[in-house]
Amino acid sequence: MISKTNGGFLISQIKQRQSRIFERILSEHGIQEFNGAQGRILFVLWQSDNIPIVELSHKTGLAKTTLTSMLDRMENAGLLSRTTDPTDRRQLRIVLTEKSKRLNQEYLNVSAQMNELFYDGFTDEEIQQFETYLNRIHENLVQHEES
Repeated sequence: MISKTNGGFLISQIKQRQSRIFERILSEHGIQEFNGAQGRILFVLWQSDNIPIVELSHKTGLAKTTLTSMLDRMENAGLLSRTTDPTDRRQLRIVLTEKSKRLNQEYLNVSAQMNELFYDGFTDEEIQQFETYLNRIHENLVQHEES
């Protein structure tokens, strides 16, 4: 393996810049109901609503403790609610509110704009190859974290 690489550093820098740009685009679109980090949670819930907090933690990559405090703020803002699972009262499920469901299309528009910035000048083949590599890196890290 190459002794000096910058992949992790570059990913970190990309994440920082992406977060700042994403927040700016949310603001330009008049979306003030949630921030970028909360948008990641909503994105998962828009794909699969009414899921256990453990599943939400896994899908977002957020630690359960971090997620819990974010969910508190989002619940106070009327974006979601926590309900008890009818089959297992020990388990909480996270459910979108009508307010957050109405924000889905606006968020998709912002995401499309971010994708255009991300992949400016890339061919479809390059995008697929790049995302394949990112998925492999992600899977390596997931396996290491779980071992």
